[in-house]
Amino acid sequence: MLSKTMQEALNKQVAMEAESSQAYLAMASWAEIQPGLDGITDFFYKQSDEERIHMLKLIRFINERGGFAVVPPLPQPNITFQSLKRVFEELLKHELKVSESINDIVDLALKEKDFSTHNFLQWYVSEQLEEERLARTLNDKLELVGDDKGGIYLFDRDIMLFRTAAAKDKTTSN
Repeated sequence: MLSKTMQEALNKQVAMEAESSQAYLAMASWAEIQPGLDGITDFFYKQSDEERIHMLKLIRFINERGGFAVVPPLPQPNITFQSLKRVFEELLKHELKVSESINDIVDLALKEKDFSTHNFLQWYVSEQLEEERLARTLNDKLELVGDDKGGIYLFDRDIMLFRTAAAKDKTTSN
């Protein structure tokens, strides 16, 4: 059984994962109307899908542990961005926020001696390490590119390679 405190913390994380999915969906939609950003558009649609899967995994865990998972109302995410650089800065900022939240729940699980939840959350800890690394890598690449249109073209073309490499790293490290 989940404690009431743990159920509340996990439901807050459900909301955060749902907000992440919405934020990345908004980024995908913005990128889709920019000329020539097909790879970036696809990247953010996939990021949005992945965050939804994270949310569903939490919902199932809460319910399986005797709690009640709440489907949250969602605030409107930012839908316009000043630049491509800003989009990826927001990606990193958001992933750091998610990592902090996961770490807080891990801390709570240890304090409550809820080892089942602690064990469950280890997947999220590993996932966030990967998400942060990917976001930092993409920000570093964009920093190198600057405003060079040829560089942006190559970044857009190659972005899914970074996502694929990150997924491959996940499977070889587990």
